[in-house]
Amino acid sequence: MSIPFLTAAALLALLALAWLLRPLLWRKTPAQSASRQALNTAIYRDQLAELESDRSNGNLAENDCEQARVELQRRLLQDAAVADVIPAAARPAKRTALALTLVLPLAAILLYAWLGNPAAMQQTRSQHELSAGQIDEMVAKLASRLEKEPNNPQGWVMLGRSYKAMRRFEDAEKAFERTGDLLNTEPQLIAEYADLIAMRANGNLEGKPLELVKRALQIDPNHAMSLALAGTAAYNRKDYPEAISYWEKLLRTLPPESEDAKALTATLVDLRQKSGIVSAAKPVAKAAPGKSISGSVTLAPALAGKVQPGDTLFVYARPTDGSRMPLALLRARAADLPLSFTLDDSMALNPDQKLSAASAVILDARVSRSGQAIRQPGDLVGESGTVKLGAKGIKLTIDKTTQ
Repeated sequence: MSIPFLTAAALLALLALAWLLRPLLWRKTPAQSASRQALNTAIYRDQLAELESDRSNGNLAENDCEQARVELQRRLLQDAAVADVIPAAARPAKRTALALTLVLPLAAILLYAWLGNPAAMQQTRSQHELSAGQIDEMVAKLASRLEKEPNNPQGWVMLGRSYKAMRRFEDAEKAFERTGDLLNTEPQLIAEYADLIAMRANGNLEGKPLELVKRALQIDPNHAMSLALAGTAAYNRKDYPEAISYWEKLLRTLPPESEDAKALTATLVDLRQKSGIVSAAKPVAKAAPGKSISGSVTLAPALAGKVQPGDTLFVYARPTDGSRMPLALLRARAADLPLSFTLDDSMALNPDQKLSAASAVILDARVSRSGQAIRQPGDLVGESGTVKLGAKGIKLTIDKTTQ
C-alpha cells in the first residue's frame, strides 16, 4: 500500500471519527454549519472515483457499476435530507464514543481488505476528481429523480442549492419553491431563498427579499445570514443606525477571533466613525472614574517622511490574552499627531465587550494609508506593554512598519 493513500485514508478515518464522536462527547445544540455536507460530498467523490477505477480496470461490470452509482447518489440524497436537523441537548455518551473509536477503524480495514481494490491506489489524483460534466450529470439525475418523487422537500432543497451554486438562478428559484413547508419554517432556507431573489434583481434586497429575511428573523432572531442580509439592506438605503443594529447583533454570534468577526468589526468601525454613531443597538455609557486610560501618542522622527496628513490614525486598547479585537478604539487623522487621547467605554466596538471589564490591556497606535481598521502591510505601528485600567500619562510611540 502506498504511503499517500494510507495517509489520506487515515485522515478520512479521523475526520469520520471526529464527526461521529463530537455529538456523543459534546452533546449540545450546534451552530449551523456546512461541514457535514462538505464531508459527505468528499466521501461520495472518493467512492465514485473508486467505482470508476474498478470499472475501468475490468474489476466491476457495467451494470454493477451503475447500480452502485445509483445507490451512492441515493445515500448522498438521504444525508442531505438530514443535514439541517439540529439535535437537542443531551448528556455525553462516552461508552458509545469509545466503542466507535475502537470498532470503526478496524471495520474500515477489514471492509477494504474484503471489497476494496488495492491496485486502485496507484491511480493519479486526476482520476479522483469530479469534472464539471460529471457534476452536471449528477444534478440532472437528481432533478429527474425528483420529478418522480415530488414529495421530497429535502431533495428539492439540495437541488435548489446546487442550481444556485451553478448560477442557474431561475431553476434554483423553482426548486426552492417546491420545498413545501420548509420555505416557511426553516430560517436558513428562507434566507437563502431571499438571497437568491435578490441576486436575480441585481442585488436589490428591498421588497420580497427583505420580507423573507424579516420572516426568518421572527423565527430565529439570531440567525446569522438573515442578520447579515437585513444589515446590508439597511446600509444600501443609508439607514446606518439600523444597519449597525443588525450587524452588532451578528457580531455577537461570531467567534471573536474569526476572520468574519474581524472583517465585520472593521466595517462597524468605519460606519460608526463616518456616521458619528457609537452604538445603535445598545448605547454604551461613559466609564466611571478609574475605568479609562489616557496618554499621548507620537510619531518617531525616522518615520515622519512616510506619513501623509490625510492618513488615518487609530489608537485602541485590546485584551492581554492575545486577542486583537479592540475593547475601545479612537479614530483620528495623522495630521493630529502628536495626539492626546482618552479611551473609555464610549468607544467600545461591541457593547458586550467593554474596556471597564478588563483589569489591564495593551495599547496600540497605527497610521493607516488605506484607512482600514484591520492592520495592513506598510502600516506604521506602536505598541505599549501591559497597562492597568485607570492609568494616565501613557507615552505611546509609533516606531515600526508592518511587513
